Amino acid sequence: MERELWRMVSRTISQIDRRFAKGRYTHSVGRVVRVYLWAVLHDRPVYWACVRENWCGVRPPATLPGQSRMSRRLRQADTRQFLQALAASFRTSDRPALLKVIDGMPLPVSRHSQDADATFGRGAGGMDRGYKLHAIYGTEPMPLAWQVHPLNVDERKVAIQLLPVLTQEGYVLGDKNYDANGVYDRAARHGQQLVAARRYGADRGLGHHRHSPWRLRSIAMLEGPSDFGRRLYETRRSIETRFGNLTSFGGGLTHLPPWVRGLPRVRLYVTAKLIVRAARSLVQRGVAA
Repeated sequence: MERELWRMVSRTISQIDRRFAKGRYTHSVGRVVRVYLWAVLHDRPVYWACVRENWCGVRPPATLPGQSRMSRRLRQADTRQFLQALAASFRTSDRPALLKVIDGMPLPVSRHSQDADATFGRGAGGMDRGYKLHAIYGTEPMPLAWQVHPLNVDERKVAIQLLPVLTQEGYVLGDKNYDANGVYDRAARHGQQLVAARRYGADRGLGHHRHSPWRLRSIAMLEGPSDFGRRLYETRRSIETRFGNLTSFGGGLTHLPPWVRGLPRVRLYVTAKLIVRAARSLVQRGVAA
């Protein structure tokens, strides 16, 4: 499958590269992205992909940039823009997603790491140090929106930034960490009804301060006489499958390797892994590469 996966990724890179401005570069943005993704696909540092002998089974670019050039180019805005365009190209359906799910996936590093951007925060099952992938998924393997932040950044604040990306009306399901009036209001302004369990449980009451009408509607959906909201909310666990599929194959986002440190590198790396996962899904579905 790896060869078919790479063929699909490589072909899409070539298509996008034709639309990108060449500038005065010796190596086009597409070539830089191609080398980077070859390293990420094989869970190797970037310098590994700069050696022609490591491109076994496929045709490497005519000339390969060196490690120092790759480091400079990966920090540039046009490289990030190319990766975003590549990620968008793997969204194969234009159908609106009525049901979306939002959650975060911790990306821990060693507690003794010298990474200044990695922070302590709530990880899987307790306190940890590292980063977190925040994502909104629809029906496809590629999320509708995502961001990566240090682990101590509040999920509610990130949700407020992610929700404006959604353009089609529907429901967004989240766990109790998203139960905040500001998140409900932001979701409603963009045509979404956020459905999340109460942060502190039904026995605490609502208090006497203002509550978003969309939060009150969510509570009614989950605690009212109708079982529609509760049955809808049961599908929230599908995002665990999404995150599981992102990690459970060779070349997946199983961890942050030692050479991926610092927030800019982590963001690039996670975007590349999302692209690999989306391409793998298309190959599994039999889409021609």
